Amino acid sequence: MTTCTARPIDPSALKELRTADDAGRPPSPFTDDEGGAPLRCCLRRSEPGERIALVSYAPLRRWAAESGAEPGAYDEQGPVFIHAEECDGPDPEGHPFPGAHRTVRRYSADGHILGGELVDTADDEAFRNAFDDPSVALVHVRAVEYGCFLYEVRRDR
Repeated sequence: MTTCTARPIDPSALKELRTADDAGRPPSPFTDDEGGAPLRCCLRRSEPGERIALVSYAPLRRWAAESGAEPGAYDEQGPVFIHAEECDGPDPEGHPFPGAHRTVRRYSADGHILGGELVDTADDEAFRNAFDDPSVALVHVRAVEYGCFLYEVRRDR
């Protein structure tokens, strides 16, 4: 049985993003008065009053740099919310951002899209289905409403 783990943005990448995002822009931190922003650093929604930043992030590009993949045109960057300052990271229990439809997008070891699936909940079953295909090296979970990257899932070793 395949086990998988949701992965937040790596702490070293977060440190870089808090200086300049993947589009080369410095972040513009702000106080989130309402709360509810999906934070990719700790895989939870923001609380009212937290300092956060919206930055441009290229998850496949960063994975490709560490794995040697060549995603070509599949390399994309988009907006993600992070804490403006270092945080404690995610709670290791449960699935991030529960209770909403998600797209589970599968990628090959080359960084090419192998397909995607709309799921009611991004859970163990959705990830088992994705990783049943041995050519799947990586999964991105994305929000349906805007298509934004939420988090990455890899097979546990």
